Amino acid sequence: MAKLAFIGLGVMGYPMAGHLQAAGYDVTVYNRTSTKAEEWVAEHGGSMRDTPREAAVSADFVMTCVGNDDDLRSVCIGPEGAFAGMSANATLVDHTTVSAKVTRELYSAAKEQGVGFLDAPISGGQAGAENAVLSIMCGGDQSVYSAAEPIMKVYSKICRRIGESGAGQLTKMSNQIAIAGLVQGLSEALHFAEKAGLDGRSVVEVISQGAAGSWQMVNRFETMLDDHFDHGFAVDWMRKDLGICLDTANETGASLPVTALVDQFYKDVQKLGGGRWDTSSLLKRLRAID
Repeated sequence: MAKLAFIGLGVMGYPMAGHLQAAGYDVTVYNRTSTKAEEWVAEHGGSMRDTPREAAVSADFVMTCVGNDDDLRSVCIGPEGAFAGMSANATLVDHTTVSAKVTRELYSAAKEQGVGFLDAPISGGQAGAENAVLSIMCGGDQSVYSAAEPIMKVYSKICRRIGESGAGQLTKMSNQIAIAGLVQGLSEALHFAEKAGLDGRSVVEVISQGAAGSWQMVNRFETMLDDHFDHGFAVDWMRKDLGICLDTANETGASLPVTALVDQFYKDVQKLGGGRWDTSSLLKRLRAID
């Protein structure tokens, strides 16, 4: 089987790398905080290295899942970056949500040294990573995608190539735009039901079976009603993603008025001290207004 490296062992990368090791792949990991890598090796086996370059040596595929544009550049380029350790014809698959700009920049840098590069952002949250049911949207060369697809299927329920380099990130932006509006709508619906004196659970039991139903409603309404907001993707990361969406919209001429408004609502949540709350905490903002 292919030899793999996995760079970035956060709430998503840690279980994803674990699924690969469990599937029989030889996985070498790197994480900026080495104690997390040590914990992963103790739990799953495999091995760890001290730099992205060292982790990437001899790897057929290098998977990255880090924080933002700058984080991705730092683990890919430079004397200790993954590219420096990768052999010709190896492939880097990036699962980070970043700008299409940095994706295309790294795609070109990889191509210059004969390395494949896919942008492959993921959706499904921590639970999706832990249960190996992520949605993966990819951009890059078809031949590179075809070779990497069987590996990504280990932790996904759907994996698709959307188009050329950057297409995966643009698709992830569409995903985040849709989620922002959905969560705000759900928050307003639950808030309205509360103010009207209705039982929120009874309301959702009925409306979730009709046109109002959504993944967000089914999976988040109970914790939202219980005022628990530590069950998924953090507000700080959502604002990072929405900033990418809004910057790209300015470049392309797209109009995103609702997304811009919800981004400001998330800013309000941060001011409440909720930067690490999950994205459904928009309801807490509405409660705080009362």
